[in-house]
Amino acid sequence: MAEVIVVINQKGGVGKTTTVANLSFGLANLGKRVLAIDLDPQSNLTAHLGCFNYEDISLEDLDSLSPPTIYEVLKGQKTLEEVICKVKNFDLVRSSLLLAAADLEFSGFVGRELLLSRSLQNVKDSYDIVIIDCPPNLGLLSLNALVASTDVIIPVQSEFLSLFGVRQLLDTIEQVRKIYNPNLKLRGVLVTMFDKRKKLSKAVLETIQNYFGELVFSTIIHENVTLAEAPSKGSCIFEYAPKSQGAEDYLQLCMELINAKENLLSA
Repeated sequence: MAEVIVVINQKGGVGKTTTVANLSFGLANLGKRVLAIDLDPQSNLTAHLGCFNYEDISLEDLDSLSPPTIYEVLKGQKTLEEVICKVKNFDLVRSSLLLAAADLEFSGFVGRELLLSRSLQNVKDSYDIVIIDCPPNLGLLSLNALVASTDVIIPVQSEFLSLFGVRQLLDTIEQVRKIYNPNLKLRGVLVTMFDKRKKLSKAVLETIQNYFGELVFSTIIHENVTLAEAPSKGSCIFEYAPKSQGAEDYLQLCMELINAKENLLSA
């Protein structure tokens, strides 16, 4: 049965989508069967990795083109299997702007916190890893992701402002663990956008390491322009700049995740 990893932080711009995209590609390249789910109404992961080649679609077709998304799944109109598409070397479930009203639209649903968890049941055996990209808030969509997951990765930008709110997120994880998902665990805190030239970045890294201890990943994602450029080309970092610092960092993170899992299984 698949590990379900949610990449979450209620602060935007900390590298959640970049991490989901590159982890998905990297882990698949290492032989894992991977499903990525875009649960963010902003749909950045979907735009980055969308299933259609829009260069081959006319302007007239764009108006009528409405590929199925996770929105239809949560509404009960489609199964997860029906909306999965193949991208790169892994599978993707697209997001929709319609998810922006999820807190209101799904508020009357019975078991609304379990919508994603229930939809995942029939596909878990088809994958080794499911990775979920979350919106930058702790609303119903993020709650669904936490309830459905086995592991949590928290990306934290190496700036002091990015530390605000992490305590609230940890409290939310603990509440989800107590009420819905006792097996949920914090897989690790991932330091992103680290600039080794800046004293501030080093100071923030030290603060994070002192606070979280062994929960901080050994891998650090360095500030790297190619990580920002890759999405504009519809590419993951391993395709766009395979010899870059960004590719090296995310490969190291993939290996750290795999090795940690293997060590746990052999213990």
